[in-house]
Amino acid sequence: MAITAPDLIGLLGAALIVVAYAASQADRLDTRGVAYSAMNLAGAAAILVSLAFAFNLASFAIELVWLVVSVYGLFRAVRRRDGGD
Repeated sequence: MAITAPDLIGLLGAALIVVAYAASQADRLDTRGVAYSAMNLAGAAAILVSLAFAFNLASFAIELVWLVVSVYGLFRAVRRRDGGD
């Protein structure tokens, strides 16, 4: 089986999400920080791109929710960083 560009994009997205989670568990990344939410947002977006080439409804649904929650978290992290929260 050959790995395609969409596969690589999806794998990169999954890696971003897993690295963010692992770093948070190791106390290397604050889950309330910009970096954590940005990594989750980028990861979910990359997986959604890969799903455009090999669609799976369940995966699409979870990644869409993951993306929306990450946007919310990123918004809050930026507000907190800028003193608005």
